[in-house]
Amino acid sequence: MVHRMVFWAGFGLATRAWQLGIERRPILGRPTLWGYPVFAAIGASFGYWIQGVDERQQAILQERKQAILDKRARRAARQQEQAQGEPEAAAH
Repeated sequence: MVHRMVFWAGFGLATRAWQLGIERRPILGRPTLWGYPVFAAIGASFGYWIQGVDERQQAILQERKQAILDKRARRAARQQEQAQGEPEAAAH
């Protein structure tokens, strides 16, 4: 979880540096330093949100996977019952 927040915080810092570079303003000038924590916080917040989205999606995928596996098991059991019942019916 922390790795995503750190990545997106770093991305926010890089975005701020790129913005100042495009504007040709000093990257580490005193009047521009306030933006770095703001951009890092926004990036970390986005990373935290993305982590939550990922966890919710993984939970949904696990539920669906389990439902599919249960359905396959029921189907295999039903087919096996049918296969066992057919030879008896054919013998009579």
